[in-house]
Amino acid sequence: MKVLLTGGKGMLGRTLVRELGGDFEVVSTDLPEADITDEDAIDAVFARHAPDVVIHCAAMTAVDRCETERDMAFRLNARGTANVAAACARQGVRLIAISTDYVFEGDADRPYAEFDRPTGGRTVYGQSKFAGEEAVRSLCPNHVIARISWLYGAGGPSFVHAMMNLADGSRPVLKVVADQHGNPTSTVAVAQALRGILRRPNLCGTFHLTCESETTWAGFAKEIFRLAGRTQAVQPCTTDEFPRPAPRPKNSRLEKMALRLAGLPPMPHWKDALAAFMAAEFPL
Repeated sequence: MKVLLTGGKGMLGRTLVRELGGDFEVVSTDLPEADITDEDAIDAVFARHAPDVVIHCAAMTAVDRCETERDMAFRLNARGTANVAAACARQGVRLIAISTDYVFEGDADRPYAEFDRPTGGRTVYGQSKFAGEEAVRSLCPNHVIARISWLYGAGGPSFVHAMMNLADGSRPVLKVVADQHGNPTSTVAVAQALRGILRRPNLCGTFHLTCESETTWAGFAKEIFRLAGRTQAVQPCTTDEFPRPAPRPKNSRLEKMALRLAGLPPMPHWKDALAAFMAAEFPL
């Protein structure tokens, strides 16, 4: 099976090349050779590589930048995704599109399941990614939408790398937000889940691929420092103390109902996935 990646140079794309390459023929594409905003360029990439499956990772993920560059966010996340979806439909190629928890409002008092109705949320990023999801659903019936959040992986950039850089001994205390809740998720865990989905060629629909259990950003930071053997003190704070152009969701938790219903293996606990990552990326 030949799997073509868009956005192959990104953090998730790099992990997918490494983790899936032993089981599938993986073709990694990115700019400038694969410009998802150019319909003809996408058709040329498909003609050159003739993939069986496309994993669409390419996106504008700088959440705050999306607020000030709205047209660019929709050009990449909505229009670009529509181009990829339409090309997959024309060529009879299965599409696995990567999406985000930001498509939800983020104010529910429980984890969001795949069957909850998203609205696009409160940010340009979430709205543009939701528009991309809708394009996938309408243009390419043979699809999987895989939502992820709080992602980290080899080489970064990620929250883990930011915390390790900040814990350099120059700051007695780090203030970290403690009123946002989510599922820290490693790119390796996502790759392992996608391997299972790839092996089920008739599987369609929306899946949440975040690690199990939950924490806050402050709890996440404390676990990073514990695993790294750092004595960095963490002071929990509120979101209001760190205003950002794009409002962050208070609730990024995602339930993995679709994985259970499909009989696929569960995602690992976030602490187990983080421990494996830290041992590989920041060995003691």
